[in-house]
Amino acid sequence: MKKWWRGIPGACAMLVGGAARAQVKDMPGGPKVDQLNLHEGVTQIAHDVMWLHWMMLTICVVIFIGVFGVMFYSIWAHRKSRGVEPATFHEHVGVEIAWTVIPFFIVIAMALPATKAVVAMKDTSSPDVTIKVTGYQWKWGYEYLDGAANGVKFYSNLSTPRAQIENREPKGEFYLMEVDNPMVVPVNQKVRVITTAVDVIHSWMVPDFGVKQDAIPGFLRDTWFRAEKVGTYRGQCAELCGKDHAFMPIVVTVLSKEDYAKWADDQKKKMAAQADDPNKDWSEAELIARGEKVFGANCVVCHQANGKGVPGSFPALDGDHIVLGPKAEQIKTVLLGHPGTAMPAFGGQLNDVEIASVITYTRHAWDNKGKGQDPTVKPADVKGAR
Repeated sequence: MKKWWRGIPGACAMLVGGAARAQVKDMPGGPKVDQLNLHEGVTQIAHDVMWLHWMMLTICVVIFIGVFGVMFYSIWAHRKSRGVEPATFHEHVGVEIAWTVIPFFIVIAMALPATKAVVAMKDTSSPDVTIKVTGYQWKWGYEYLDGAANGVKFYSNLSTPRAQIENREPKGEFYLMEVDNPMVVPVNQKVRVITTAVDVIHSWMVPDFGVKQDAIPGFLRDTWFRAEKVGTYRGQCAELCGKDHAFMPIVVTVLSKEDYAKWADDQKKKMAAQADDPNKDWSEAELIARGEKVFGANCVVCHQANGKGVPGSFPALDGDHIVLGPKAEQIKTVLLGHPGTAMPAFGGQLNDVEIASVITYTRHAWDNKGKGQDPTVKPADVKGAR
């Protein structure tokens, strides 16, 4: 009876776990429940990779069965208990030739299609669209270098609410695989992706495209894909890049050529409307309002919305001596980063207005207001420090 009672909590846990698991559904464009195979893919490269995977797996299984089948049969059929006497022989020319020639042809049969696929992966010539992808801790930057969206650039951040990550509300359908600004490309056109990074090594990976390319600081590397189907496809940074490695997903939206042209036109109009004027005489209130948005897009993950940071990982800005000290030191830190820490250099990511506004915001937010020196930082201050 006691054993029966002790088993009830475990059985209940299994039922609850099974019920919760049953509610999880395949993620459109992303991972599937109980997925054991590769993604089917929407590019020719992805199809080739899938075919190579099954071809090589089949060859390996056949070899395994053949080799171990002969070995186990030999052990069973010629065992001592049956009175079999061991044969005495030295070598056999035919066998020597066979186990050299046969593996050679097997390797050739595997290498030829694999080489063809790898060469195709590296052929980035004659693209219809070229996009520069930059990895940051922990987000992606996209810049369109040609085509209808030439000049469009934006950052792509994780959009999963912190409340879900901290288990304060139920997980959404696209938990940790959703962004505020997805990369957008046209269907059936060759898209060249040039990757780099500004801090550590990242890796841009979208399984449905058969694409995985490292993004290395100081280097430009490229890959390509041609999506054959309109839709949304999801991936992740595939290189361990730091504390929030799990929080930099990749989302690519594939549109028809007409919808892509419209999206490009809308993005250009949006960029023009949101462009900051560094020559404008920004008031303190305007800088604080602008800085709050910049902080939310670039700083809140590490330093937190309450300015308290993450103990042991990221320092608090609320009451920080640099934030409350002379403005020159904070401007330098934001522009150039802080060596030996996870604080990146934002000089190449943010313009003078954005840097001035976010610094001004931190000097007025939380309990910092009225306590420090130089409460307002102007764009001209940042421009002079560059």
